[in-house]
Amino acid sequence: MSLKTRPLHSAWIIAGILLVATNLRAPFTAASPLLDAIRDAFGMGASQAGVLITLPLLTFCAVSPFAAPLARKLGLERALFLALAVMAAGILVRSAGPAWALFLGTGVLGAGIAIGNTLLPSLLKRDFPDRITGLTAIYSITMGVASAVGSAVVVPLMHAFDWRIALGAFLVLPVASALVWAPQLRGSPPPAAGAAAPRHGGAVWRSALAWQVTLFFGVNSFVYYAIGAWLPSILASIGYSQAEAGSFHGVMQLATALPGFVIAPLVRRASDQRSLAAALALTSLASLAGLQFFPALALLWVAVFGFGIGGAFILALAFIGLRTASAPQTASLSGMTQSVGYLMSATGPVLAGALHDLVDSWPIVLLTCAVLCLVLAFLGLGAGRALHIDADARDA
Repeated sequence: MSLKTRPLHSAWIIAGILLVATNLRAPFTAASPLLDAIRDAFGMGASQAGVLITLPLLTFCAVSPFAAPLARKLGLERALFLALAVMAAGILVRSAGPAWALFLGTGVLGAGIAIGNTLLPSLLKRDFPDRITGLTAIYSITMGVASAVGSAVVVPLMHAFDWRIALGAFLVLPVASALVWAPQLRGSPPPAAGAAAPRHGGAVWRSALAWQVTLFFGVNSFVYYAIGAWLPSILASIGYSQAEAGSFHGVMQLATALPGFVIAPLVRRASDQRSLAAALALTSLASLAGLQFFPALALLWVAVFGFGIGGAFILALAFIGLRTASAPQTASLSGMTQSVGYLMSATGPVLAGALHDLVDSWPIVLLTCAVLCLVLAFLGLGAGRALHIDADARDA
């Protein structure tokens, strides 16, 4: 169904999309500042507490492939509403009390986020095909801002109440989003019309272009989570205090949102996105080299890293819509990309930490991630071509 026949104004739909986006990062990243309190409450070791951060990423990997079939069965709007309900249930269970509920609720929350992550690009492809990059940038910025605000308020909430109430307070996000999203359910197209099976079915998994998009997303996410997880330790190893390392880490997080303001106009002016993808990857590489060889300028390098890796993430999300020919195909590619990509991202902190323990050196971790940035640039030259998977499938 086209936007012209939809009962809601496009501004209301965009508001709903942005509210859904507030749920896609903040409810699980906000657990990081509370890990020490959670460890003390249950007597957990560091590795057990760390599962609370990696568990959602693993859930993304497991659940994402099922989001497109769910949308075909229910329709996009109803599937996204269900995702919000699952997120709300996960937040409630997570804050229920015992340790088993903490882990179960975190997994349920991750399942809801996985559905939302996968289907939002498909909704943009269907309802805003000429504004994919701009709206992807806006909802990526919204995700980043919501995550930053969530991390900022969760510790004061814990001090005022306790960690369970602090995490439970994030229930306001899916509830508010569902209230704004609910009117779309009345005018949503029936499943057969709104999310018909893609013409090529599973052909996205056999497409070279789809794999280039998927690996661009995955390598970028691997580098982001590997560096993001260990950046405070890397900075401490070169002489920065814990407070400075924490502040610099915050600067990196904020810098990831900045490319959203410039990527959309650059994409509109270019015939394809190859140069932009390669430039963002090489920017990340340069920042890692700068951190190693000119550590006195670490504040600059972490900001540049955030800009480059954040820009590549926004572009990777945009590729999901730009490289597909229909909304159902977009959902299929999104499921593939986020399943493989988040599996790679979940291994990033673990493998980076293991590599450091093996050689007792953070520079080797920086070098490895720099080499992966070169790989990312190469993948960007493929994923950034102005092609659709339909055309590429014959050669896949």
